[in-house]
Amino acid sequence: MKSNTIAEISPFSVPNVRRFIAFRVFFNARFYYPVFTVLFLDLGLSLSQFAILNTVWALTIVGLEVPSGALADIVGRRRLLVLSGCLMILEMGLLALAPPDHPDLLFAVLLANRFVSGAAEAMASGADEALAYDSLREAGLSDLWPRVLEMLMRVQSLGYMVVMILGAAVYDPVFVGQVLHRLGWNGEVVRGDTLRIPVYLTLVMGIAALGATLGMKEARREPSPPCGVVELCRGSLAGAFRMTLGAGKWIVTTPFALLTILTGLLFDHVIRMVITLNSQYYRVIGFPEASFGLIGSGMALLGVFVPRLARRLVRSRSPRLNAMLAFGMTLTGLLGLTLVLPWMGLLPVVLLFSAMYLMNFFVSHYLNEITESHQRATVLSFKGLSYNLAYGGIGLLYSMLVSALGRGGGQEAAGAGTGGQDWAFVQALMGFPLYFLVGFAALVLFARAPSNRGCCRLESSSGG
Repeated sequence: MKSNTIAEISPFSVPNVRRFIAFRVFFNARFYYPVFTVLFLDLGLSLSQFAILNTVWALTIVGLEVPSGALADIVGRRRLLVLSGCLMILEMGLLALAPPDHPDLLFAVLLANRFVSGAAEAMASGADEALAYDSLREAGLSDLWPRVLEMLMRVQSLGYMVVMILGAAVYDPVFVGQVLHRLGWNGEVVRGDTLRIPVYLTLVMGIAALGATLGMKEARREPSPPCGVVELCRGSLAGAFRMTLGAGKWIVTTPFALLTILTGLLFDHVIRMVITLNSQYYRVIGFPEASFGLIGSGMALLGVFVPRLARRLVRSRSPRLNAMLAFGMTLTGLLGLTLVLPWMGLLPVVLLFSAMYLMNFFVSHYLNEITESHQRATVLSFKGLSYNLAYGGIGLLYSMLVSALGRGGGQEAAGAGTGGQDWAFVQALMGFPLYFLVGFAALVLFARAPSNRGCCRLESSSGG
C-alpha cells in the first residue's frame, strides 16, 4: 500500500495507535519532573543519595528490561502494558507516603519507589511501541510510522508543557498561597503543604494510563522464522530468555542495528543525566522555583517543531549526517552548560533538548524499519536496556564525582549545605563534554571498523 491510498488513510484511525499515544502521554505526565531533583532534596536526601537512587532505578530496568520485552513478544504486549499502569500507581503511592522526618525510613521508601518505577518503565519499554507498530502493519500502514512518531512527540510536548507549568506552580508555596488568598483563604502556606501536590497529580495520570492500556487489543504479528522459536517458547519463562538470546544475537550480527542502538545510547544517557539535574542547574543560574515549569514548558514546545524537521531529515539525509548534526548540537550544549551563565544559560539546554528529540526520532525510525515484528518488542527492550544501563553507570559516576568534590576543598570554600552542593554541581558539569567527546570518538572508531563499513547506509528493510 505505497500508492495514493496510504496518503488518504490516517494512521490514527487504528485504535491501538490512538491508545498508544494516550498511554505515552499519561505515563510520562510526571508533574514532579520540573522539581524532580529539588523534591527529593527537600524531602531530606543529599545530592549523592539522589544520584544513587537514580542508579538503582536504572539498574532495576537493566534487570527487567529485556526479559519483559521477550515476555511481551510471547504472552502479549497488552498484558505487560496493563501491568506497567498498575506499577505506576503503586510507584506514586509510595512517593506520596514517603516520611520526611525519618531519614532511614525515607531512604528505604524512596528506594522502593525507584525500584517500582524502574519495573514500570521496563514493562512498558518496547511493548507499547511494538504493539502500535504491528497494529499499523496489520492495517497495511507501516510506512506511516514517521507520522505517528511526529504526532506522538507533538502531543507529548503539549502535555509536557502543561505538566511543567502546573507541576512547578503547585510546588511553590508562595504561588499556591497567592491563589488561595484570592479565593478567600487567609492561612499561611508552607513547603510541607505543597510538597506532595505534584505527586498526587501524577497519581491521577497513572490511573489514566492504566485506563488507556485496558482498552488496547493485541495485534496480529508476522509468523516466526523457520526455526519456530516463538511457537517453541510460547508461554514459558525459559522461552523469554531464549527469545532474548535470539534477539541479542541478531543485534550483534546486524551492524546497522548495533550502531543505531549504540549511537542512541551515547546521546541518551549523557543528555538524560543533565536533564535529570536541570532543576538544580536552573537554581544555580538564578531562576526561582516558580519559573521551572515555564522553562520546562518552553523546552517541551521544541517537541512540537523538531519532529517535523526530524521526519524530513530521515527522508533526505543519511543516518551518518543526521548523527553528526545531533553530535554538534549536543557537544555545543554541554560546553555551554559549563559556563553557568545567568539567564543565558538556558540556551545550551535548548540545544540539548533539541538533540534529544532528534535522536529519539532517528533511532525509533531506523530500528523499527529493519526489525522483524516477531522480535520487535525484544529488540526495543534491548535498546531500553542499553540506555538505562548506561544511565545507571553515568549516575553512579556522577555520584562518586560530587562526593569526591565535596570531600575536597570545595565544600569549605563554598560553605556548608546548599552552597557546597551547588559548588560541587558546577564543578561536576565540566566532566560531561569530555565524557561525551570520548564516547563519540569510540563510536566513530567502531563504525569505521572493516566489518562495519557501509552499515551507516540503510539500504534495505527486513521488517518494514
